[in-house]
Amino acid sequence: MFSKWPLLNTLRGYDRDQAGRDLLAACLVCLLLVPQALAYAQLAGLPAVAGLYASILPLVVYALIGASPGVALSFGPVAVLSLMTAAALAPVAAAGSAAYLVAATTLTLLVGVLLLLMGLLRMGFVANFLSHPVISGFVSGSALLIAVSQFKYLLGISVDGLTLLQVLPGLYAQLPALHLPTLLLGLGSLALLVLLRNLGLFGLPETLALRIRQLSALLLMLLAMALGALLQLEASGVRVVGTVAAGLPPLALPSLELGLLRELLPAAVLIALVGFVESVSIAQSLAMRKRQSVNPDLELLGQGAANVAAACSGGMPVAASFSRSALALQSNVATPLVGVFAAGLMLAAVLGLAPLLQHLPQTVLAASIIVAVLGLIDLPSIRRTWRYSRQEGAAQLATLLGVLLHGVEAGIVLGVGLSLLLFLWRTSRPHMAVVGQVPGSEHFRNVERYKVVESPSVLSLRVDESLYFPNARYLEERIAALIATRSGVRHLVLMCSGVNLIDASALDTLEAISERLYSAGVQLHLAEVKGPVMDRLRRSDFFERFTGQVFVSQYQALRTLDAESTARAMRPQ
Repeated sequence: MFSKWPLLNTLRGYDRDQAGRDLLAACLVCLLLVPQALAYAQLAGLPAVAGLYASILPLVVYALIGASPGVALSFGPVAVLSLMTAAALAPVAAAGSAAYLVAATTLTLLVGVLLLLMGLLRMGFVANFLSHPVISGFVSGSALLIAVSQFKYLLGISVDGLTLLQVLPGLYAQLPALHLPTLLLGLGSLALLVLLRNLGLFGLPETLALRIRQLSALLLMLLAMALGALLQLEASGVRVVGTVAAGLPPLALPSLELGLLRELLPAAVLIALVGFVESVSIAQSLAMRKRQSVNPDLELLGQGAANVAAACSGGMPVAASFSRSALALQSNVATPLVGVFAAGLMLAAVLGLAPLLQHLPQTVLAASIIVAVLGLIDLPSIRRTWRYSRQEGAAQLATLLGVLLHGVEAGIVLGVGLSLLLFLWRTSRPHMAVVGQVPGSEHFRNVERYKVVESPSVLSLRVDESLYFPNARYLEERIAALIATRSGVRHLVLMCSGVNLIDASALDTLEAISERLYSAGVQLHLAEVKGPVMDRLRRSDFFERFTGQVFVSQYQALRTLDAESTARAMRPQ
């Protein structure tokens, strides 16, 4: 088992060139990670140092266990999980209290344990249950909610709540109490970040503009810390990060109090699911660029272990960051060992920056969060999805509105639930087409779309969906309606080229259909049944009572049952 660990395999043949590329990538990643770790800790309602702690040991553990070869994901705090953490902990304790910190590490431990269990059970397939429209709506809604939640730091006021219905009235009520120096500093930070991110528009070389854009949050943070110390902004009423504990992350087992575990479990399940789906999507996206593959089950183990490490070192829930991982890829990262180098640099940052962070204004962190999450908002995708599929568009819009109006947990549950209901509704009424033979060929197409030759005695019906319990009754009703309008039909051939499954309910329905058709003088036949479906049918006693035939192709069925019709279709037109 240990021989399969990515990091141990990486160390075999590791050379100086690879080490140099990994170290350079780690330096660039850390320059982006430091301000993000501080900002996302604030977003989660945790001390700044919690974000830094979550960016040390988890990176090492993930590199050891879960990193797919050739894909170096940057693990640490991310915006969406930070918001979900704040939402999960808000009902448990007051932000900043000792109980809040205990609950945060317990939540992180639960997330890690759930991911580990999923990995051991090889449940990487669960990523498929969150559709792209739902994820897109969830991320866009979360990003909007994150941006609005940071307005209180920009205005220098106190507002509670984690939904628009709670935050917006609070902001309006507190507007008279806004702190002007805080607002000016926050707006100035926003303007500076926007400027630094768009230097390419002013003729700056593209490579240099890209590097400045990537480091803009760090440059702003360093400038703000210097201003905070020189101008003593805290004395003028500007809220600052405050004292940050220096030293190594504390290693301790989080609280295992049963009542707290039970209360946090539902939120932990959602955080684990969202974090994994986002991380594995990032891994697959980056792996494709390098023609590598990703093992979702191994990623589950790595992410689970990383979260357990974060919990035991005073951190917060972690996942992969696309911006940081893409930066490492652009830096020609060589191996997953970049995570170990990055962890060492982050430890040095904790030891060196802690005394300086106390002068960092919270409004500056809020500005960096707002600018960072604006790139996650993709409202035009709702229109694109709606135009392609109104059902999926409705699920995407419902997810976004659910997040904004009722919170992140309610939003994603609503989106997933609606997606499943719409899937069941859509597959409960599958598309079925009466088909005829295309003249001069052995192909069969929908009689409503093509000019085809139909047999007066053989009804050919193509089913474009797997047959299972929600649509079994609909199949029976559709066949009954078709037979009622075709008095000359003596054979019905069910074309099963689009059927990948026939469950027990549908099998019973097929037997009932066969018996009822037989009593009406019509024989049921099957055509183009796929191998796995045929295997299941043979394991049952279906063929012991089935009086019809099973044909390899629809053409063979028609040639056997109505040779004259087939010959007519093959004559030159």
